[in-house]
Amino acid sequence: MKQLAHVLSFVFAALTFPGASAFAAEAAEVTVNGIGIPRSRVDVAVENNVAQGHANTPELRKRVIDGLVIQEIIAQAALRQGIDKDPLLVARLDLLRQQALFNAFLVDYFSANPISDEVLRAEYDRLKPLQPTREYRIRHIIVGTQEQATQLIAQLRKGASFEKLAAEHSTDTSSGKRGGDLGWTTPDRLAKPFAEVLAKLAKGQITEAPVRSDAGWHIVRLDEERPASVPTFEEAKPRVQQIVQNRIAEKVMSDLRAKAKIE
Repeated sequence: MKQLAHVLSFVFAALTFPGASAFAAEAAEVTVNGIGIPRSRVDVAVENNVAQGHANTPELRKRVIDGLVIQEIIAQAALRQGIDKDPLLVARLDLLRQQALFNAFLVDYFSANPISDEVLRAEYDRLKPLQPTREYRIRHIIVGTQEQATQLIAQLRKGASFEKLAAEHSTDTSSGKRGGDLGWTTPDRLAKPFAEVLAKLAKGQITEAPVRSDAGWHIVRLDEERPASVPTFEEAKPRVQQIVQNRIAEKVMSDLRAKAKIE
């Protein structure tokens, strides 16, 4: 499943690698040393940027063209040096081509087989009861050893400021600058040991013993709690669609693998 999840990470990325012949009759957006940069390449690069949240403006297109010009200049220099013949580069380009074909296959599949709102609504209704009902505002101090964490807990019990100790000792410097504040969160977003301890804390209470995670040893304080807001169907729809798409993609790939001759 981990391998499959890694494969799915490429789904819907806008990678395309057509051969040079595909561009032969296409109008160039700009030429570099007599070699044209096809308009479609510019269009795809602009689409990539828009997909990442950039506004589709003339200024964006100009920046994209400038970047592709530099890329073409470097590519031509690499070709003059024969770098394109390097076996490792050839293998990498072949891998990128396969990833692009993978993406294109799935995009085409979902274009031909769109997921209905009824299916998405059913998945939303299935997931909704599984959502956390409470959310918590917590602070933490994380240090490298259990001994140091135990010493800090002893200081806290004597009245030391949690915020001051977080700023001075926490290896999580980002939250440490805020007195250890992690903001509002739900148990499902936390490491399991962290979440289990949180469930036992009362408002204002600090963990009696250090909590171990992969990152180190934590001291946790619960500041506030409140009912968790559950997103509406429309709010959750993009995420639900991704979940359903991944599940369908897994099934499609599993079926194709079952029919393949692998030796």
